[in-house]
This record gives sequence, structure tokens and C-alpha cells, in this order.
Amino acid sequence: MSSFLRRTLTAVCAAAVLTACGGSPGPSAPVSGSWDDVVAAARAEGSVYLYSTQHPDNLAKLKAAFEQQYPGITLEFTRGTDVEINPRVETENRTGRGTADVHMTSDPVWTATAAESGSYSVEPVGPSFDAAAYDRERSFRGTTLFLTSAAVFGLGWNTAAVPQGLAAPADLLDPALRGRIGVTNPSGFAAVVDQYRFFDRNWEPDDFVRRLAEQQPRIYPSALAVAQALNSGEIAATPMVQPLVREQQAGAPVGWLLPEQAWGTPWYSHVLAAAPHPNAAQLLADFLVTQAGQTALSSGYASALPDIPGAVARAQDVPFPDTAALGPDAVRTFQQSWQGMFQR
Repeated sequence: MSSFLRRTLTAVCAAAVLTACGGSPGPSAPVSGSWDDVVAAARAEGSVYLYSTQHPDNLAKLKAAFEQQYPGITLEFTRGTDVEINPRVETENRTGRGTADVHMTSDPVWTATAAESGSYSVEPVGPSFDAAAYDRERSFRGTTLFLTSAAVFGLGWNTAAVPQGLAAPADLLDPALRGRIGVTNPSGFAAVVDQYRFFDRNWEPDDFVRRLAEQQPRIYPSALAVAQALNSGEIAATPMVQPLVREQQAGAPVGWLLPEQAWGTPWYSHVLAAAPHPNAAQLLADFLVTQAGQTALSSGYASALPDIPGAVARAQDVPFPDTAALGPDAVRTFQQSWQGMFQR
């Protein structure tokens, strides 16, 4: 029996067992049979819905590429932060009334919890997951959450405000940049807490975060908002922005640098157990790890396949954070400490 058929039958049997036991609806599952049967059933469903924290430009490219590959199937998406989206996924899973079919998250704690519980997802069955270039062994957490891309963060600056650019993180501590730096508020974001901790472990001086706070930076709700402020000239520099590839291509007056020690966080995706379009969900999941899907998603990001145009690194090389140190109490304690430094 092929690996595809084995995974498909497992998903179908799991759905049947859970439904027979009563309670909330069991996981939705693709049709049994060949991958061509799944594709045909996806075409009959006609649409698929994605929740994601990825950059909206990349999601728009993904929509165009997917709909070109599968005409007649509409891809819709909601883009938001993990703080906004993850609770929706939890509610839809609990009630069995799904809106989203596939969920893409960069929250390491949520990812680890979902992988361990196994209750949010069904196993992806597409053939692209078995491609050698994808490296399935390094790309899955559990059996359902699969690596899609990774964000790698570094230094950014507005070239009109900082024409000489930045050569190292310590350059951000120049008194001339006081009040002109942008940072992300870690409230509710375990990944951002990990990022600040990374600064103190890896950047000079070893009290970098405290010294950064003394620069009286402006505070933003997300890395995307920091990038937008940098592009507009509202701020002059930042230590926490993704490579500004698309912004430079659009002619924005910005520069960026990945320091020798650069922090990153992986994006994992999964086919949701409450997916209202289970076949189209499988089709989208498979597309995410193809050459076309990765090309759409990877501008300014680390890609899950090699040799993707616009990618800045390989996602499998970005370490998964230590989630044991990012529990709710630890995040809450760090947030209080951070507020004492940055919001005095």
C-alpha cells in the first residue's frame, strides 16, 4: 500500500471512529482513493480558506499562484497575528464549526501544544510531502504540523535617516538614534519573548535589551507595523525586522542586514480537523510545499525548499525555540519585566 493511501485511510478511519463515539463532530477527512480523487473532490468543493500570520503580500501571491494551478477553486484567507487567529482555531475546533481549512502559525508554544495533542489537525496526505527536497523528517512536528517557511529577523534602517546603514546590533545604541528606533511589544507573543532573550544571549553588549530600552524606542504591535514605520520614515532603525526584500523592490528607502547571529521563528501549517472543505484543504496543504507555493510564500523569508527565488535562508536551518522556557507564567513574567524597562 502506498504511503498516500495508508495516510488517507488512517484519516478516514479516525473520522469514522470519533463520529461513532458521539460528542463533537469528528475530524473532517479527504475522500479515500488516489490523489486524483482528492483533487477531483476539491474541485467539487470549489473553495478553501486559510488563516495565516504571513505577510499579506505573500498571501496575495499564494492566492494567485494556487488559483492559477487549480482554476475553479477559490483561495480565501484571513491574515492576522497569532494572538488574534489561534483562539479562532481553538473555538472552531471545540465547536466543530470550522471556517478555516488550513492554519499557518509562527507561535512556537501553540505549535508544540497542537502537535502533542493531535486534536486540531488531520494528517496531510499530498504527494509533495514525500519529495526528497522537502526533507519530511526535518519538516514535521508530530504527524500533522508541517514546516511551511520561517521568518528570520535582523537589523533595518531608513536610508534617508541612517545613510551610513548599520553594521552590527551595537550600532542601535548610538545616542543619535534615541527615540527613533522601533520595537515589537511582546505582549502575548511567546516568539517575541524568545527574540528579546536571544538578543541578550547572542548580541553585544550582553545587557543589550536594557540598553535598547534606554534608547526610548517606539513600540509597535507587530513586526509588520515596525517595517511599515521604517518605510515611511516614522522611525529610523530597528533590531527586529524581516529582510526588507519586497520593500526594496518597491523602491522604499530602506536597508537591512542579517547579523552573524540572527533570530528566527518557523512557520508551521496544518490541515484543520474542523475544515469544512477537507479535500481542498489537503490540496492547499500540498501546494504550500511545492515549488510554486514556496515561490509565492518565500520573498524575504526562509523557504522550506531549496533554491527558491527571493528566499533568504532554508527554513529547516532555523531552530525551533525552547518552548519549555516559554510557558504562560514565563511569558507573563517577562512581559512585566519588559514593561518596567520599555514603558516607564
